[in-house]
Amino acid sequence: MVNRPSTPEIITVNSEALQTQIRDLLPSQNGFGSELQASNVITPIIDLTAAAEGSGLPVSLQQAQAFGSQTTFNITNTTTNLANSPGFYRITASSSAFAASGAFSTNSFDISDGFGTKRIFQHTVYGDGGNSGTSLPVDYIVFLAAGETLSGTSSSTTAFIVGTYRQVATGDGTLVQPSGFPL
Repeated sequence: MVNRPSTPEIITVNSEALQTQIRDLLPSQNGFGSELQASNVITPIIDLTAAAEGSGLPVSLQQAQAFGSQTTFNITNTTTNLANSPGFYRITASSSAFAASGAFSTNSFDISDGFGTKRIFQHTVYGDGGNSGTSLPVDYIVFLAAGETLSGTSSSTTAFIVGTYRQVATGDGTLVQPSGFPL
């Protein structure tokens, strides 16, 4: 058996979608070559996506709560509109509801487009012969398209939603850094 070394193959990749993504992710590479190429050679990959997008933070840190970024809310027995600009929002809150015998209390978060409403969270407590109550943590990331509104609702004076929200990315996916970052 004769051992012949492999010859690497390099082919041109004709994809406007891939070329557009390279230009978007690596603006410093605009003007360098017009063709993408692919090879059958195994090459180690270093993921530079975060740096190319302008974010040096891992997602968990980029979504951190920050004094200047958070909007607080305390909802009791009402509906409160929280956000209505396109983008991604992180909601962190505590939902507490209490109900006397035969009654119920409900907390919820909804997204509305002006024509219909979709419930994304609901916490209901039914009074089952005595006073009942529970508390639940809330930690969601929601996306609002143009014309949509995020709201929180408490159905009674014994239902409370207390928390904060902040925009973590714009409607086109551009990350919104915590207020004050970088120092």
